[in-house]
Amino acid sequence: MHSNIIGFNPMLADITATQPRPFGKEVEQYLQRYPDTEHVDIYLNDLNGQFRGKRLPVAELFTLEKGCYFPLSIYAMDLAGQVIEESGLGQQSGEPDRLCLPVAGTLRPCARDPQHHAQLLLTMKNAEGGACELEPRVVLQQVLKRLQAKGYYPVIAAELEFYLHDPQQQPTDAVQCPTQSFSVDAPERHHALLNDIEHQARLQALPLTGVVAEAASGQYELNLHHSARVLEACDQVLALKRLTRQIAEKHHQHACFMAKPCAQSAGSGLHFHISLQDEQGNNLLTGAPGELSDNMQQAMAGMLALMPASMAILAPNVNAFRRFSPGMHVPLRASWGHNNRTVALRLPCADSANQRIEYRLAGADANPYLAMAVILGGLLHGLEQPLPLPPSTNGYENDSAAPLPLNQREALTLFRRCQPLRELLGPAFCTLWYTCKTAELRRFEGQVTAAEVSWML
Repeated sequence: MHSNIIGFNPMLADITATQPRPFGKEVEQYLQRYPDTEHVDIYLNDLNGQFRGKRLPVAELFTLEKGCYFPLSIYAMDLAGQVIEESGLGQQSGEPDRLCLPVAGTLRPCARDPQHHAQLLLTMKNAEGGACELEPRVVLQQVLKRLQAKGYYPVIAAELEFYLHDPQQQPTDAVQCPTQSFSVDAPERHHALLNDIEHQARLQALPLTGVVAEAASGQYELNLHHSARVLEACDQVLALKRLTRQIAEKHHQHACFMAKPCAQSAGSGLHFHISLQDEQGNNLLTGAPGELSDNMQQAMAGMLALMPASMAILAPNVNAFRRFSPGMHVPLRASWGHNNRTVALRLPCADSANQRIEYRLAGADANPYLAMAVILGGLLHGLEQPLPLPPSTNGYENDSAAPLPLNQREALTLFRRCQPLRELLGPAFCTLWYTCKTAELRRFEGQVTAAEVSWML
């Protein structure tokens, strides 16, 4: 899903985004609307997109304009919330704190109890007072600055898939609420839940444009409106994930954003539609009827060139690679094509003003800041270093497209060796990501699974 983008002025959005209202004023206006607020969750998003922070009494909100402190080791946590000592940010370094400041416009009601409970996103500073180069949001911010310095203004829209199931069961162990692809009549048990998600999204000013029933039973897709405020759009993806989990819990369901919760069913992805505009709001990807513009060809060629190494970010754990199996509408090669959902880069049906690229690789468990950073980094790489665009793919796959790594170890090796990504994302961040994910993988591979024990060898 991608809405019409005609008439959008990226320069106006950029100016507005860089001139936020004072935080104290934001707090006052919020409390006028929610006068019974008692607590606020303040949080950062770690490498895996997990919320890390603490709960404060509402009176503390007014002091947050000067900031608060959290340990830098938040950006070295594994999926279980444990600091990875190999990162050098744990006990051996004393786990130093860094100043954290509110992100303007992110003070929102919490879906669990919107009348009494708020939430607020923070951003971390480094030891010198600049932006923390290890923070995923900052990694994306630096890529955006490079694009905008050249007069390129991306516009994105996200599509996020997930499963709903009973907390005591796996997503497809027992289908209590069967659904069909593109059905407009959700089961009664899910109907009220989905309505509640839409209502709470409106309270949080999250631009949710629709909910789609997906191919697998109990699987849904959340569509967000297009936006030129790319950082804000990624903030919204993570806020929507938290909201969905909280609403599902209220309805005695579990919202699962694992990339591949069941081997026999479709995985869950995080797809992005990407447009590119100039300062006047003109679509730079538009070509003559029936032709691809030079910008479109260069952008896709750059994305495809960095795609194998980008898999280390787009599929950030062992489970994420289980999604890449034949017959599941997931690309296995760095491919592109027109109106084809089996390729990595899909060119959807659109008029000339709305020509765009759908990037279909990231899993629902990917960190949206980092996924967008490698996607836009690839786009910028293609515009700066013109590369030949490989032939399009018409069928499910063809052998001419470069194969993608289908396991995490191979992807991490490609990532470590990819100099363009290291330069785009920053060497400090790339070293941290490789170190943390390699340690995570090593610990996973060191476990003996229940399946192995059941062999009774």
